[in-house]
Amino acid sequence: MSADVAVLGAGMHPWGKWGRSFVEYGRAAARAALADAGLDWTDVGSVVGADTVRSGYPGYVAGATFARALGWQGARVTSVYAACASGAQAIGTARAQILAGLADVVLVVGADAAPKGFFAPAGGDRPDDPDWLRFRVLGATNPAYFALYARRRMAVYGDTREDFALVKVKNAAAGTLNPNARYRKAVSAEEVAASAVVADPLRLLDICATSDGGAALVLTSMDFARSRGIGDPVRIRAVSTVTPTYPRTVLDLPDIATDSAVAVRPAAGSFRASIARAAYEEAGLGPDDLSLAEVYDLSTALELEWYEDIGLCGEGEGAKLVREGATALGGRIPVNASGGLASFGEAVPAQAIAQVCELTWQLRGTAGERQVPGARAGITANQGLFGHGSAVVAVR
Repeated sequence: MSADVAVLGAGMHPWGKWGRSFVEYGRAAARAALADAGLDWTDVGSVVGADTVRSGYPGYVAGATFARALGWQGARVTSVYAACASGAQAIGTARAQILAGLADVVLVVGADAAPKGFFAPAGGDRPDDPDWLRFRVLGATNPAYFALYARRRMAVYGDTREDFALVKVKNAAAGTLNPNARYRKAVSAEEVAASAVVADPLRLLDICATSDGGAALVLTSMDFARSRGIGDPVRIRAVSTVTPTYPRTVLDLPDIATDSAVAVRPAAGSFRASIARAAYEEAGLGPDDLSLAEVYDLSTALELEWYEDIGLCGEGEGAKLVREGATALGGRIPVNASGGLASFGEAVPAQAIAQVCELTWQLRGTAGERQVPGARAGITANQGLFGHGSAVVAVR
């Protein structure tokens, strides 16, 4: 039996700071995805919601919340939480239900209404959580640990602040072409350099914002797609939600030497690399087969790490790719043709779904001015706190 499922619909609520309920964003995205699929809400047999922890109880039961917002019609519901990987786990859950024969049509929805500023830990004290410890014991809020990664790249590989700025310039240029993006203004390297220092060497424009937004997908069995006369839909071929492998038990921080002035080279076989490797193995594809990629650019420096982790280049060669323009629109392997988090900001449970929306439009050839010519295969990648992997491979 084929492990592919069809993507018949993709929809989004534009990102921004709208000041409304996450339910409104998710409902709008779901309706857009259903319209894109040419299906009615009553055709949906299952709803999988990606949870948000910032919106009270409705956020914890997102599947039921969105089903209610669209109008109770008897569909089964599932709610999943995996921090930034929530959307990928929602897609994986929907795919499993389809392949198990539990539903022919599954609606996947994620949406968030984000607070101003960086995300503080949610859920109270969690002394058994390495990420809570990162915040409380080390004082390493997200911008601080993004900066640790950036500093290590500078020390070990010779990356520069100018290299990091090129990532923002590239993603901002793509974002100007995306009507769903929050920031649709070109940015120069000089503007990045002139923005406020947040955690040296990263400036304000090196780090993504927090945003409101929503994204949704309508996934179906291949048989259902064919019954609707769609013989060549975009297909999800792999979903990777792997966890780290022992002895890598302390997560999300670069190795730190006893002498804090000395950078430690990354250990072989990073967790992020294992996320992509599992997706490639399941899909029967490799980096050379890709037309494009969507990766989680929480910071400009972190995007360069992802180039290496998903196999677009060797260790320490990420900056070379961005300098050459290889990952820009029109380059050899565009990365974040959507504009990435640099243009959207972060709406956590929606983000991994939004990445697959972009792959869908690109593989259909309907991405407008940001279209990657002849796109046939793409990968998404991000990482949720506490060891949640997230990668999806889509093909046409």
